[in-house]
Amino acid sequence: MTWDNQPPAMPPQPPTPPTPAGGWEPAPMPPAWGSSGPTAPTPPVPPVPPVPTTDAWGGAPTPPPERTVTPSGPRRSNSFLRVAVALVVVVGLFGLGFGIRSLVDDNKTTVVRSSSANGQVTTTAVTIDPGSEPIAYVAATVSPSVVQIETTEGLGSGVAYDTDLFITNAHVVGTATTVTVRDSHGTAVKGQVLGADTGTDIAVVRATGLQAPAAKLAADKPHVGQIAVAVGSPYGLEQTVTSGIVSAVNRPVPNEKSVVINMIQTDASINPGNSGGALANRNAEIMGINSSIYSQTGENTGIGFAIPISTAKRVADQLAAGKTVARAGLGLSGPSTTPSGSAGAYVQSVTSGGAADKAGIKSGDLIVAIDGVPVRSFDELRGMASGYSPGDKVVVEINRDGKILDVDVTLGTLK
Repeated sequence: MTWDNQPPAMPPQPPTPPTPAGGWEPAPMPPAWGSSGPTAPTPPVPPVPPVPTTDAWGGAPTPPPERTVTPSGPRRSNSFLRVAVALVVVVGLFGLGFGIRSLVDDNKTTVVRSSSANGQVTTTAVTIDPGSEPIAYVAATVSPSVVQIETTEGLGSGVAYDTDLFITNAHVVGTATTVTVRDSHGTAVKGQVLGADTGTDIAVVRATGLQAPAAKLAADKPHVGQIAVAVGSPYGLEQTVTSGIVSAVNRPVPNEKSVVINMIQTDASINPGNSGGALANRNAEIMGINSSIYSQTGENTGIGFAIPISTAKRVADQLAAGKTVARAGLGLSGPSTTPSGSAGAYVQSVTSGGAADKAGIKSGDLIVAIDGVPVRSFDELRGMASGYSPGDKVVVEINRDGKILDVDVTLGTLK
């Protein structure tokens, strides 16, 4: 990607076929699950096999089928991009074909920066009323805390959350130990990757010498329908702001490591390069770290996912302290759907000596809530693990033969 103040002169080019609006979207991907396109009828969904017993909230999800993607156009390909960008990971979720795409941009796109005499981006101070212009207020408040993170493989985004510390996605930094961090003023410095956890897809970078104040993190959980503002660097277009709403919460989304995280779903437009960037509420508080999108083409379709900030911050603190991130486990397994069709997580088997076994949870119980949060499926129960640490105490509400019981459980470690 060229970062000069002016785009380089280009030689005359032969005529090319017309491209979709935008011009920088990734090569189209084949539709997930073999459909012929968005209007094709949904094919029958094969029965979900029983989940094997493991020491976890639930057994590992069934691995997705292998997909082969044929690049089109003059795009480069390498091993990192095949894993993090060019694949549409197909997973079974709620009986539908579901494509999850990481948001790392590898296009070498020329971006023209506004500049002043000293080559720095100029900004003008303005007063914004958050009541009449909430999105503009969020953009002005949050944008200085959002940075662009560049590696030799591509680029993504990051959010300042403490002095010289930035949260981003593990798939943004990949295997790099150092990255380039660029702030909203255009200043770029080398940053050190302190750690990355591929299970939760969170990484932490330390970089000094930037004008990037720590963002305010949301303490309250997001609610469906509230304003959502995304800030990041889609396709290298740094400091891009888009808006929408929170479309869903506690949406279980498996990643390529077969770890399920209950995500925030949003229709705020996010694209490759937004990964690791901010998803903020109307109070300019960071409620999530943008991570992936649903897409059959690689383009934004209005279904994006952000890791809840409570999960991201907990993992980031452990990584910054040099600790290994351990995942919480209940020590039970079950199918994706309940035998009766009722909402909840059906307990098929309990691991002897595990957290659930010690608390008295039995095979045949139906888990309907954790700490008062309703559980609608076993996938959702698995995703709740990402919000806890081993040793945390939770109240598990179960339905046993029609009787509702509250069981105190001390969570174990997922092995």
